[in-house]
Amino acid sequence: MTRIVVKVGSSSLTTAEGHLDPERVDAIVDAVAAARSRGDEVVLVSSGAIAAGLGPLGLRSRPRDLPTQQAAASVGQGALVARYSERFSRHGLTVGQVLLTVDDVTRRGHYRNAYQTFAKLRELGVVPVVNENDTVATSEIRFGDNDRLAALVAHLVHAELLVLLSDVDALHTGPPGQAGAERIAEVRDPAELDGIDLGSPSASRVGTGGMITKVEAARIATGAGIPVVLTSAVLAAEALAGESVGTRFHPTGRRRPTRLLWLAHASETKGVLTVDPGAERALTVRKASLLPAGITGVSGAFVAGEPVDVATDDGRVIARGLVNYDSDELPALLGRSTRELAEELGADYEREVVHRDDLIVL
Repeated sequence: MTRIVVKVGSSSLTTAEGHLDPERVDAIVDAVAAARSRGDEVVLVSSGAIAAGLGPLGLRSRPRDLPTQQAAASVGQGALVARYSERFSRHGLTVGQVLLTVDDVTRRGHYRNAYQTFAKLRELGVVPVVNENDTVATSEIRFGDNDRLAALVAHLVHAELLVLLSDVDALHTGPPGQAGAERIAEVRDPAELDGIDLGSPSASRVGTGGMITKVEAARIATGAGIPVVLTSAVLAAEALAGESVGTRFHPTGRRRPTRLLWLAHASETKGVLTVDPGAERALTVRKASLLPAGITGVSGAFVAGEPVDVATDDGRVIARGLVNYDSDELPALLGRSTRELAEELGADYEREVVHRDDLIVL
């Protein structure tokens, strides 16, 4: 049995006008059902909610403004899951919708709940269909988010393989179809892609992703020990059956806490904590927590639990972490020991600014 996360993009599920394409959806369902029949567990991360809402709302292309995106997602998500439910039921499989935001796979309490939900769905034999919660997301609706989300979900559910499906059959040495462009069958080190043009986004009017986000998702997953196959949706069945299709990215690292994986690869930090040389050594050499005594400056606006960069006086970012104080609390604490702060302000202030368990050294 292999636990697999499959991510499929909007352009692989919809027509150019924004309606769901029944044949494309059915092909994905059939491929996942075949994998289930072989005994594999599959989590499906599916884009397409916003795209599926365009047709019913009479929109000709993906909207740029957030409220219309959210309206389209609200209309389209129901249509998308209804189609999956109907088609999977023909294979005797039940679908469970899971809508996630970044918080759900990064904040301690949230990701525990998410993990338990996925575990119970697997126990019950349900096929989880995951999407970004676009209807209530804010800045999270942006270029390629579901690729990163799929990598984080693969880590969250302890997947043994991530399959990224799009509208191209593999990563190539040049634009597909260009004379001399060859398929890259394997990637063992991200440095192998230096000089490869990844900058051409999807030509679809309904999709948002491009090869850049697929490679970034592969880097996140392989950095946590999860192999990745990148190929087209029409080759989904072959990819899930283990055939040599697309581009295979080999693991480059080992498993780590999900929130640290997110911090390293997919987070947008809210501020910067500047530290002195002693704190820099404590963080990078001794793997210690960041205390108020070692901080010399604070910039940005953030609240406790949000991600921040940790930088040296010359602006070099050395780490990222989840901060335990609001930005307006910290200036009065800088340079002071936790013991001194506890004696003056109370025991609640005898805590780390960033705990080592919530810190990743870059």
